[in-house]
Amino acid sequence: MDRAIFTADHLAFAELVRAFIDKEITPHHERWEADGIVDRGVWRAAGAAGLLGFFVDERYGGAGVTDRRFHAVLTEELARAGASGPAFGLHNDIIGPYLTDLTTEEQKQRWLPGFCSGEIVTAIAMSEPGAGSDLAGITTTAVRDGDDWVLNGQKTFISNGILADLVVVVARTDPGAGRRGISLLVVERGMPGFERGRNLDKLGQKAQDTAELFFSDVRVPAANLLGAEGEGFAYLMRNLPLERLSIAVAALAGAETVFAQTLDYSKQRQAFGRPIGSFQHNRFVLAELATELRLGRVFVDNCLVAPDLTAETAAMAKWWCTELQQRVVDRCLQLHGGYGYMREYPVARAYLDARVQTIYGGTTEIMKEVIGRSLGL
Repeated sequence: MDRAIFTADHLAFAELVRAFIDKEITPHHERWEADGIVDRGVWRAAGAAGLLGFFVDERYGGAGVTDRRFHAVLTEELARAGASGPAFGLHNDIIGPYLTDLTTEEQKQRWLPGFCSGEIVTAIAMSEPGAGSDLAGITTTAVRDGDDWVLNGQKTFISNGILADLVVVVARTDPGAGRRGISLLVVERGMPGFERGRNLDKLGQKAQDTAELFFSDVRVPAANLLGAEGEGFAYLMRNLPLERLSIAVAALAGAETVFAQTLDYSKQRQAFGRPIGSFQHNRFVLAELATELRLGRVFVDNCLVAPDLTAETAAMAKWWCTELQQRVVDRCLQLHGGYGYMREYPVARAYLDARVQTIYGGTTEIMKEVIGRSLGL
């Protein structure tokens, strides 16, 4: 399909990303999956290649490229390669806007150069054992004490939780103010009282470290408050649409890749003396998936160039593409037969890696709630 949204510059960037993946990620990914974490060196290599913080102003080590289609190119190429370990999308697409839009000049100088070079790996800590999609229900607290905030609480399911040097923590700074009492604090590696729990044993995406984080009387300097006190919930709501679009982009690219692999397999694999794709049922399954993927591609590409991405449109993209990915991967695995159940086949790994897509960034049910409310219901 002709991707009219991309220019020669985007295509050149895609070639750069593919070359980086071939050299720095693919040869190591199987080992990273066994280890449950990527080598830290791949972050520094990504920084040197210009894949991190390219949207950051040149004064702080970036390239000043604000075209979000470059984000999509990086996300798509990682998804196509099955490179679920290095969470560059989390770093760039989800945490990046907080560090460029909400930081003071002093904070920019302190954090952004390392963010761009890969010396500083980032994470964002929202979810808690008792509060996942319900961000208003968080119980982690921060109390002002002189020039510090004293932070206490627990977070879970934190991507980059083990590797992170800088964690944007969602905390309640005014218990009686509801959503207006939530603020964002930046916790840095080595702060006393900041502890990491176990690297969680996930169903898929094994190479991407996901951890529990614990905060026990962590004294966070007032200079590490991100944005204005009490505006944390508003900041989260403002940035969630781009996070959800990023997930949709990855889901669709991953689904397209599995489909292409399965189409080739269906042309080559023989059963009863003929290619399995030549049987009418299988041919119809592939035709249905090809059509749904084409529809998803048109929608997502439209979102990528839309001047104003609304919360409900991002929710539509997120739930539709992640649920589509589940259908595509499931049916493609079925077409592989017994081989599809073997982890040596990409479709089996994709089946495991894709399952979380309908959960993080807001579940499918939450996405439908966002859309439904926008309809006045």
